[in-house]
Amino acid sequence: MKCVVKLGGSLVKNDEILNCLKIIERWTEPTIIVPGGGAFADTVRQSQAHWQFNDSIAHRMAILAMQQTALLLHGLSPKMPIFDSMEFQKCDALHSIWSPRVADLDCAGLPHSWDLSSDSLAAWLATRWQADRLILVKSAPISQLTKLSAMQQNGIVDAAFTDYCDPSKFEIKILNYAQLAHVHD
Repeated sequence: MKCVVKLGGSLVKNDEILNCLKIIERWTEPTIIVPGGGAFADTVRQSQAHWQFNDSIAHRMAILAMQQTALLLHGLSPKMPIFDSMEFQKCDALHSIWSPRVADLDCAGLPHSWDLSSDSLAAWLATRWQADRLILVKSAPISQLTKLSAMQQNGIVDAAFTDYCDPSKFEIKILNYAQLAHVHD
């Protein structure tokens, strides 16, 4: 089984991110971590609101925010290599961190919009890698009874998420960081 795990950037505010990395390090299934943009992406949103530049520029800056978080994750878990291109198929590491490149996403035709965040990029990557499972880890409380459409309407996942995930191709779990420890129970 192969797994893509998106770690929300808001998890960086506390020790939650470090705990998530330690949990994933114990897994025996190949895993690619997709970092959220967190505070780095929040700075992009604030800058766009102030300077009024277009969504295409903001999108590119938000991808750079994900790259910054990827470096942070690698700093916390140095055994997990960073991949900054689509060459993850050649990785022999059990766990790795994806640092998306704007050029790769542009070549894939992904839109430049706040509707598409690291949530949708994780789903897109799960499809490309033919993952068996996609897990989004959030800092917000998550009820497993909540339907995906309600999560999308309430902003728990981004507006484009359902366009990029296909439950028939991989299992989808959206969890709070505290629930991650029970994934393999």
